[in-house]
Amino acid sequence: MRRFTLLRELWAFMRVRKKWWLLPIILVMLAIGSLLVFAQGSVLAPFIYTIF
Repeated sequence: MRRFTLLRELWAFMRVRKKWWLLPIILVMLAIGSLLVFAQGSVLAPFIYTIF
């Protein structure tokens, strides 16, 4: 439940303060993080880690 509270507060902050430029940054960070987590145990891991 705590994660949803954080997301709700972040959304409220962006909506009230008009910080819409933060949304693409957060989405890219989540995409890269999920890619690293899901590829950690796979055969693709050495290739993905060389990108970074």
